[in-house]
Amino acid sequence: MALASVFSRALEGMDAPEVAVEVHLSGGLPCFSLVGLPETEVREARDRVRAALLTCNFDFPQSHITANLAPADLPKEGGRFDLPIALGILAASGQIKLSALADTEFAGELSLTGALRPVRGALAMALATRHSGRKLLLPAGNAAEAALASGVQVIAAASLLEVVAHLNGQAPLPFAEPSARASLPIYPDLADVRGQLTARRALEIAAVGQHSLLLFGPPGTGKSMLAQRLPGILPPMSEAEALESATILSLEGSFEARNWGRRPVRAPHHSASAVALVGGGSTPRPGEISLAHQGVLFLDELPEFDRRVLEALREPLETGRISVSRAARRAEFPARFQLVAAMNPCPCGFHGSPSGRCHCTPEQIHRYLARLSGPFLDRIDISVEVAAIACEDLRGRPGEASAPVRKRVCRARETALERQGCANALLEVAELDEFCQPDPDGARLLAQASLHLGLSGRATHRLLRVARSIADLAGAQRIGTAQIAEAIQMRRSLLPPP
Repeated sequence: MALASVFSRALEGMDAPEVAVEVHLSGGLPCFSLVGLPETEVREARDRVRAALLTCNFDFPQSHITANLAPADLPKEGGRFDLPIALGILAASGQIKLSALADTEFAGELSLTGALRPVRGALAMALATRHSGRKLLLPAGNAAEAALASGVQVIAAASLLEVVAHLNGQAPLPFAEPSARASLPIYPDLADVRGQLTARRALEIAAVGQHSLLLFGPPGTGKSMLAQRLPGILPPMSEAEALESATILSLEGSFEARNWGRRPVRAPHHSASAVALVGGGSTPRPGEISLAHQGVLFLDELPEFDRRVLEALREPLETGRISVSRAARRAEFPARFQLVAAMNPCPCGFHGSPSGRCHCTPEQIHRYLARLSGPFLDRIDISVEVAAIACEDLRGRPGEASAPVRKRVCRARETALERQGCANALLEVAELDEFCQPDPDGARLLAQASLHLGLSGRATHRLLRVARSIADLAGAQRIGTAQIAEAIQMRRSLLPPP
């Protein structure tokens, strides 16, 4: 047989479109042509495949070999096509049965010894394969990850020799089983934070409604500690949320099956570029905001980030998605993250501190705060001060642990889901009148605050969503004056005076 076709998968954003690897052998001078819009890593497969076949004592045909990766207009990248190309050559030259390839899809990078190396996006490929009804054969390093996708049979192989023995019926490979899932992920405990009652309260409210949070105060007051403990009081991830988060991490190659159900926490350095934060590249890949999907994105030293980088967050904060467009490629990734940011009140960090160590001039403080634009700050729901605490408070009792706080958060979040089907921060403007309508006294207070504080329409809506979360924590059916007042206190403006 001089023609063979093997099924595989490419990666395009969150999708894994099907690719048919067609291998044709013909007469003429020996040569190995690879067509179908392959990128550099794919073109290099010719040398890897030849060496792997010869090392495993297979015959490498001394003929004109043409490998076509269809469809031709879909860019192909990575080493995932090494295995299907090698199997196509073996099937076209009669060294394995062609019929054995029909009901299975293959992906894997070959080493020169014939061993199979893991590839990116195994979970995305598994999710796409279950709609085709075929089995999926992957390197052993990817099998446990891909097996997390229900409805698809995953086969793990360690080498090309194992794959060939399996296809020839000599040594069938078993189906892979998903790794054991931890009953409850372990996070840093909130009990480690002493004092800071206002900041702890803000953290709890943010967890209930999935609100964005800004912590500001002098260095060493516990801002980073609070941010790292937010995942520990968030409700457990649903099966769908865990699968979506794992799929995105799989695209980057950083997912580990033992972390299934653990909310991701991403903390990029303030020198990160816009592409690193929101995603991009010649072959679009997810950025930090997508890798933090269903988890927490922590931006420490917020004013030190490039202003253009922060401005790129404005749209994802509203929509929960990011669209990356290039000249010939376009990809869309989910980005429903919970933003937690921390910053100092001035360049030296000690403005307003009891130590009196700050020597920043008003102009320096103004320039420092002006690095954050009004439209960006307008999209932050809660901003609270994390003040310096006394030494005796540090030696006092531990704070309330994460477990009881998490129970309150889960109870309040369940109330919101039963009422409206989503977290309070995700309520559409049209739904605010139905679910966030304050009582008459609360409405009057909100109107006065909006007038005197100069709140924009967006800020007023966000204040209502925060008040709804406060009411859910208190078990109140309707938003009252107390909830509106607390929401106002937790929306302190950081814009410098004109």
